[in-house]
Amino acid sequence: MTDYRHNETGSVTSGSQHGEADSAVAERSTATSPPQRTTRDAEQAAHADTATPPAPSRATEPHSGHRLAKRYRLEECITRLDGFSSWRAVDEKLRRAVGVHVLPADHDRAASVISAARSSALLGDPRFVQVLDAVEETDVVWVIHEWLPDATPLSTVLQSGPLDAHEAHALVSQVSQAMAASHREGLAHLRLTPATVLRTGTGQFRIRGLAVDAALRGISSEHPQRTDTEAIGALLYAALTQRWPYGEGGYGLNGVTGLSKSSKESLAAPDQVRAGVHRGLSELAMRAMVNDGATATSQQQPCTTPEELSRAIAALPRIPAPEPPPVDLAGYQRTTYQRGSLGAGSHGAPLPQHAPPPPAPPTLPGRTGAALKWGVSALLIAALALASWQLADALLEGDAPPDPPAKSAPPVSEEEVAGPELYPIVEAVEFDPAVPGGSQNPETVPNAFDGDPDTFWHTKNFYGYSTFGNLKDGLGLILDLGEPKTVETLTVQTVGDTALEFRAAGPAVSTRPSQLDDFELVAQGSGSSHTLTAEEPVTTRFILVWMTDLPMGSDGNYRGRISEITVSG
Repeated sequence: MTDYRHNETGSVTSGSQHGEADSAVAERSTATSPPQRTTRDAEQAAHADTATPPAPSRATEPHSGHRLAKRYRLEECITRLDGFSSWRAVDEKLRRAVGVHVLPADHDRAASVISAARSSALLGDPRFVQVLDAVEETDVVWVIHEWLPDATPLSTVLQSGPLDAHEAHALVSQVSQAMAASHREGLAHLRLTPATVLRTGTGQFRIRGLAVDAALRGISSEHPQRTDTEAIGALLYAALTQRWPYGEGGYGLNGVTGLSKSSKESLAAPDQVRAGVHRGLSELAMRAMVNDGATATSQQQPCTTPEELSRAIAALPRIPAPEPPPVDLAGYQRTTYQRGSLGAGSHGAPLPQHAPPPPAPPTLPGRTGAALKWGVSALLIAALALASWQLADALLEGDAPPDPPAKSAPPVSEEEVAGPELYPIVEAVEFDPAVPGGSQNPETVPNAFDGDPDTFWHTKNFYGYSTFGNLKDGLGLILDLGEPKTVETLTVQTVGDTALEFRAAGPAVSTRPSQLDDFELVAQGSGSSHTLTAEEPVTTRFILVWMTDLPMGSDGNYRGRISEITVSG
């Protein structure tokens, strides 16, 4: 038996995707309708889904309650197609839900499935649902992957309506960046659909089935980057319009006519299908889908790779999040105009108004009340006359009282006026002394000091313990200020409560240190907003932001995320 385990964090991680039943529905619809492809390569590959299934294996058919490796108990069958089956299962050793693909060892695609699972596991990108185990036994092959209980397939999300422009931008940005990273490692998906893109409870999007889904179904393409890019364009189209951009429809969405071989019309752009669609996103969807009948709505060149699409998305102006709905405040007094016909209720009845103030107490009756009023008036007149006489007498004799001396404000120093000096971070690199030469996510390091709190650098996933799975003492970033500076405060914003240490190298250190002992502890704290101030300002060129305890993500894994760092003196 050959056993392969994903050791991205030194231990297996948890979960798969909740809602794989959407994929099963899509599989059943595929069996009765043409495959939803737009490129000739994808159409040829899709024939593998409807090809004659391989001969049944002699291996025992998996069933609910069956155990694999005396550890994984199958619970619910999600998909059964072409000789393989997909399950929701329980890892009895770690007491967590996982997803399982099972197929006979003599299946025609068994070797390609094992190879795809191992390659996907080595990528270790948290934007993809992770492969945990890939095992080949004498009579059966099985692949274990994460199960995300808080994740919802995009096909389910779109049942309640299209996404707003801000969330649609996040979708296409995250998916295109993830696929660009996987293609750089030689991995394609070839089956990106609303059922394989999941939205987590934190609003992030994750992709399941990288390479494995296509291998299970025998899908291939001569131009994998083109196929995946077109699929991302279709996802964006569906997110903007709540329609699948093909005449047959799919994944619970109605189709759009015009994108079939028999049609003489080109596909309508999203902003032509639905009013109020963001024009820039509409054009991007068309540029990604330019092929076999779909045409762009501008003169810009089509995007043929996820990398090109990712750059085009980054060039768009920032799309703000929608404003929250107004709240009707209790006790709000409507204007006269609002209390009129326009302010009436649904049946024309006027809106309720506040009760009038209580009446004033009655005055004293008869001669007593009149005498009292005249007496008060006389006293007021006498008081005014006396005050006027005293004022005139003082003015004539020049006896006006002197003004009190003005109090001068205390002097303000130049340092108080200017405030603390912010030092630019020339460069930052990941620091993991437990694994020399290892890396977490180096391409996202600039996000930690780009001035945008919505972007962040993040570590890989760690399972079981917030202390990096008990595999290492910590992880962090080394900040290079370019030259020695007098530093007093380090400000760090993190996603989730994180334990941090502010460490600094000595003033004479001119090259980046490589050991934790090369940095001295200056200050430490815990939380999501850190202002770490030194007791005495330190002179240093290199600062270490050192994480010692990580927060748990919505998927049950532990990861560190730093969204913004500033250094001041």
